Amino acid sequence: MALLDPKTVISPAKLEDYLLVLLPKDDKSQYLAQAGYNQDNWVQLEKDLREQILTLEATPTTKTKYGQKYEIIGNLRGVNNKILSVKTIWMVTPTETKFVTLFPFEGG
Repeated sequence: MALLDPKTVISPAKLEDYLLVLLPKDDKSQYLAQAGYNQDNWVQLEKDLREQILTLEATPTTKTKYGQKYEIIGNLRGVNNKILSVKTIWMVTPTETKFVTLFPFEGG
């Protein structure tokens, strides 16, 4: 277990143009909308990921040619105070740490 770099890269496009967009497959926007997140407040989602999730311990998962993947499972309190259980995926390379994606977490 480890704590990831607090200066981790969280791409605005990953949030605004992917996670918060309604997609025909693997949509996450409706789940995040339950906590009040949308394309207009993606900056708040970034802030909340940094303050509420990135501060938790990360578990290494798979190592790829691009770097070591980690997962962080935690609760994300949204702008409307609803709490979502999430699993987040992060990638650590020799030069940076970055946010990859987020999924609803169903316990386990």
